Amino acid sequence: MRPADGARMRALRLEMLADSPLAFLETIADAAARPHADYCARIAAVSAGCHTAQFVADPGGRLVGHAGGVAVPQEPGLTVVYAVYVTPARRGAGLLGDLVEAVAAWSRSCGRPELMLEVVVGNDRAYRAYQKLGFTDTGVRVPHPTVPALQELQMRRPA
Repeated sequence: MRPADGARMRALRLEMLADSPLAFLETIADAAARPHADYCARIAAVSAGCHTAQFVADPGGRLVGHAGGVAVPQEPGLTVVYAVYVTPARRGAGLLGDLVEAVAAWSRSCGRPELMLEVVVGNDRAYRAYQKLGFTDTGVRVPHPTVPALQELQMRRPA
């Protein structure tokens, strides 16, 4: 992606938030209010380096999937997988695995051999999908960052 793809990234982000509002750390209103320049700057910031990266599924035209990865200073060998999304019409076709594998390859190239992600407790569809990709439930539960009544469970796998 290039910063010029900001409008496509904004459209995907708004779709993500409309489809799965509890899965992401932003409201659709906040995302819609962010200026176009912010989306372009974010793309530029995650296009190179080993601290954070994002990967998209781009069949041409509208983006249909996203997964990000970020380094965790407290755990140098770990990449946290975040903002994972596949548009509903493309689910079940292997795109989720492709996106996670892109994050995993980036993580390995940056010297981090493990992936971790968090899933809202009760989101069984996502939980099963991540199990199929080799993630296992660690037993760790953490409060949801924006909805205190909910919890998230942590899953890990080798990168």
